[in-house]
Amino acid sequence: MKLSTMLMYDGNPRAAADSIAALERAGLDTVWVAEAYGFDSPTLMGYLAAKTSRVEIGSAILNVYSRTPGLLAQTAAGLDNVSGGRAILGLGASGPQVIEGFHGVPYDRPLTRTKEVIDVVRAALRRERLEYSGKSITLPLPHDQGTGLSKPLQLLTKPERRSIPIYIAALGEKSVAGTAEYADGWLPFLFSPEGADQVWGQALRAGAAKRSPDLAPLEIAAGGMVAIGEDVKRMLDFVRPLVALYVGGMGARGKNFYNDLACAYGYEAEAKKIQDLYLDGHKRDAEAHVPLELLERMNLVGPASYVKERIAAFKEAGVTNLQVAPATEDPAATVATLKEWIS
Repeated sequence: MKLSTMLMYDGNPRAAADSIAALERAGLDTVWVAEAYGFDSPTLMGYLAAKTSRVEIGSAILNVYSRTPGLLAQTAAGLDNVSGGRAILGLGASGPQVIEGFHGVPYDRPLTRTKEVIDVVRAALRRERLEYSGKSITLPLPHDQGTGLSKPLQLLTKPERRSIPIYIAALGEKSVAGTAEYADGWLPFLFSPEGADQVWGQALRAGAAKRSPDLAPLEIAAGGMVAIGEDVKRMLDFVRPLVALYVGGMGARGKNFYNDLACAYGYEAEAKKIQDLYLDGHKRDAEAHVPLELLERMNLVGPASYVKERIAAFKEAGVTNLQVAPATEDPAATVATLKEWIS
């Protein structure tokens, strides 16, 4: 099992990026860089590449709409080069609010778009001439569109590696099945080891049954906040705003992937209450209704023996890269301790 963390920053990300070097020395294997509609991930990933020497650097995630497949391949190849072969390309469909509201691009055929982007990116990294006819992507642009001067091109520069790991952020049954079929790794969110098989087990097995033998087994990166001690359960309250935001505030009534996930975990009544309160402007009340049991399952907070049990639960659920957010005075020491426990 590997150990990873998200690059967490409030405002200026440079100090947070600089701290990753200390976590790398403590044993961190992977750092993930989010984007949403904040700073772009590739710029920060390039900065991290210059500040580190061993840790893998992954986007989590780049959406599959605002950049063309060709640009995504260029970005992956460039990051892999400057990092010396340490890049991971984390992709996802994101959501309509970001894609249509921030980028002004239609949120159309997310599953198809994701699969076709992966096909093109992999072909580009193999330096094949890009010719693709899909439902979402057509390369080159047909001659009856644009100037009519398009022709198949290959990536101009030789990549560091012909194959860069591609991880997919997915929650829905069809998207998870697709991830298990053709991606190198999966980036779930609000992951509960106890509920994972109930929610995603069938989809993962269906996708795995179609998986190419040329692909290694699917990697899974998931985890949560870490606090180790005899009197740290109160730290779980710091996670309440995040869970309430996603379960209650994302999307709309009837169209919220995270609310659906909480329901699938068995918290239907709580999920509805959280959403109603959040959308009505009562955020604090929504946070208070996040079930303590769910917070406990998604995180690793408690005495050392309990945290070890949580690590075992994540591993049993198929997690191969434990993603942690140390809520401690010395994050590097926490990473070193966790690295010893998972080794």
